[in-house]
Amino acid sequence: MITFIIGLVILFVGAAIYGSICERIMKPNSSAKTPAIAKKDGVDYVPMNKWKNCLIELLNIAGTGPVLGPIQGILFGPIAFITIPIGCVIGGAFHDYMSGMISLRNGGEQMPSLMRRFLGGGVYKVYNVFVCLLMLLVGVVFIYTPGDLFVAQIIKGDVSTLSTEVIMVYGVIFAYYLLATLLPIDKIIGRVYPIFGAILLLSAVGIFFGLFINGYPLTEVWEAGIANVHPYGEHFIPIFFITVACGITSGFHSTQATIIARSVTDETHGRLIYYNTMIAEGFIAMSWAGAAMGAVGSGIATNENLFKQAAVVVGVIAKSMLGDIGGMVAVLGVIVLAITSGDTALRSLRLMLADALHIDNKKKANVFILALIIFSIVAVVLYIAKTDASGFALLWRYFSWANETIAVFAFAMIAVYMKNNNMPYIMAVIPGTFYMYMVSTYILHAPIGFGLNYTLSYILAAVCATAYAAAIVKFGKTLTTSRNLR
Repeated sequence: MITFIIGLVILFVGAAIYGSICERIMKPNSSAKTPAIAKKDGVDYVPMNKWKNCLIELLNIAGTGPVLGPIQGILFGPIAFITIPIGCVIGGAFHDYMSGMISLRNGGEQMPSLMRRFLGGGVYKVYNVFVCLLMLLVGVVFIYTPGDLFVAQIIKGDVSTLSTEVIMVYGVIFAYYLLATLLPIDKIIGRVYPIFGAILLLSAVGIFFGLFINGYPLTEVWEAGIANVHPYGEHFIPIFFITVACGITSGFHSTQATIIARSVTDETHGRLIYYNTMIAEGFIAMSWAGAAMGAVGSGIATNENLFKQAAVVVGVIAKSMLGDIGGMVAVLGVIVLAITSGDTALRSLRLMLADALHIDNKKKANVFILALIIFSIVAVVLYIAKTDASGFALLWRYFSWANETIAVFAFAMIAVYMKNNNMPYIMAVIPGTFYMYMVSTYILHAPIGFGLNYTLSYILAAVCATAYAAAIVKFGKTLTTSRNLR
């Protein structure tokens, strides 16, 4: 339990210090007119108060990642209690804060537009295709996982096939996503999220205190050591950082931060809305990681359960800690996490495609047609993933890797922005280079990638990471001297 508590201290104390540094560097201006006020349109640019924005941002970014990821990530041992908070403080929270603030200062532009502005047209084209694919996969994953959790854990149905129960639950989530994508942000998202938020907070806090109340045994880092202890021989680098994306660093978050940039009314709210909400997600990840380790230590779950049936373990842990009623609330909280990320992922996709294709979002017919095309594709991919025995496994692997790759792009954009504004851009270069190494190693070794052995993958990934860092410095210098960037 000591390692776990040390991790929490790192998370919260580190956030107070590093978050303050980030804020001083950005120098938020309370008198600046934000996009929500300057471009108010009643659809996407809608002024909302800081607490509602904070809650929406938290629910947007906290999908099933900070639950299912840490449950599998803790198989690497208690080192996870240290790497999660460190990564969250200097990587994820910094990434989210800078992405949101840069969007605020550039008219509420979405990430593809920011890529074009700071990294040029070539990078923009690659990123735009990549991020749109990611948003589509997020939408599919966050219909699939909360739907199956609800059927399996709440109504005790069969999720092994595309049963009538599964189809009905998927249909309800699908219909909600469509409404959330089409209607003004304050009509659906702004009104139902307070309810979702209450469920989320209750479940997360319940799991956290359940660790102490139930006296779950947690291994200390000095007992396990830092050697690879994964029961199935998975390599800590890169698998841990691909598996535990949300809770540490997630490229998906940058796309959500730019949505909220269109409803923020004061730049000084940025630290609360962006940086601190990511720290809250880190807390959720820590709580579920601790619960998973404790569940194995107390015998109510096995390593095999964590590795192969993480979604099932959620229900087992919740009911063991909180009883039947409390456990059901906790499971609902996890379901809410997924749904409240899936809806805004598809909304982000609509906004990005509209920006790229120069489609006027003020015309309802345009919005409806674009949403119809998006949801038709989502339905097809969802059907394939559910009916193919290996469909979802493949979908999840591509989704996880794509998520971290998007973060690599975001860190590069942030670094160029900081360099242009005489800020210490090394703060972005370091985590960006780190994740470039992780995603390169993974795709070079993984069967869904090039299938190389780990030794060669590590060497080639080091070359890729070095080239990435060098390119940011050189390319950033070229851009800042040749273009008038904000």
